[in-house]
Amino acid sequence: MTLATYITWIILPLLGLGLLTTFIRVVRGPSLPDRVVALDLMATFIIAISAVYSIASNEPSYLDAAVVLALITFLGTVAFAYYLHKRSSNA
Repeated sequence: MTLATYITWIILPLLGLGLLTTFIRVVRGPSLPDRVVALDLMATFIIAISAVYSIASNEPSYLDAAVVLALITFLGTVAFAYYLHKRSSNA
């Protein structure tokens, strides 16, 4: 079994299953912070899928997209934390 076959038949479906369960948490999350954390985890799954697919297809440009998405996700998480901090200090 080659690495590309292992990635295609085992790792990518498992990452997809994790992405699906995280989406269910986004939909059913009881509070806003739960949903934001689930969205952050979804972005992490998408980054992992992109990186794994880059390895399987031997195409390094997908890694560049994964790095950019990771930076954007980090900024979004920091912005949300700042929003929660400001919201709690005003109450």
